[in-house]
Amino acid sequence: MSDFDSDNLSENEWEENGDLAWNEFDWEVYLREQDSAIHRYLGFYESLKASPERIDEVADKMGWDRADAEEAEERESPEKVLFSDEIYTLQKNPVYIATKALFLSLRRTWELAALSPSNKIPTHLSVTLLSSLNRCEEQAVMAIHALDFGDYAMAICLFKRALSALNGSFAIMGSEEADAVESVCELRGDMRVRLFDLREIWLRVISDCREDTERQTDDEA
Repeated sequence: MSDFDSDNLSENEWEENGDLAWNEFDWEVYLREQDSAIHRYLGFYESLKASPERIDEVADKMGWDRADAEEAEERESPEKVLFSDEIYTLQKNPVYIATKALFLSLRRTWELAALSPSNKIPTHLSVTLLSSLNRCEEQAVMAIHALDFGDYAMAICLFKRALSALNGSFAIMGSEEADAVESVCELRGDMRVRLFDLREIWLRVISDCREDTERQTDDEA
């Protein structure tokens, strides 16, 4: 799964490039650019959601395969690297971008439905599902932090917690309370697809992390 390869996420660019002399304005511009990447991902996802290979196709549209190739070329010719283009933060992590984009779409869908009086979604159901999604996203973001720091064992544990919370969201959407609301039945199919895609992305990353931890263990032996 090269698009979400845990070996190519941080690489300690901060240490390689020395001290960073950016002010608040510079960082605000940078963060807005990273926010736009989340919306760009979501735009590609919406246009490709009918495709069974949408996860990989969206990653290709985002240029993550090409970015890996360019990074390898830059390592061979470091004099060509421009510092301003090489700033790395968590917000550039492909797993982070995909995760935030899909949760953004899930929250938007659910909040719009819950706020519409005509849908008559019970308050308990509305709050319970939104809370479950928030817990799931929180665990996933913590896992991506661990991934960025190279603590793959911890990342696996946190992704497993995120998957547990994700299963809780599935259960809420399939509950008798949800079955009794027509508007929920109409939108949950699309929401489930996005949850399944999140699960697929995280399972791929977990697999990569396990390979890395096993390789580290073999190297130490």
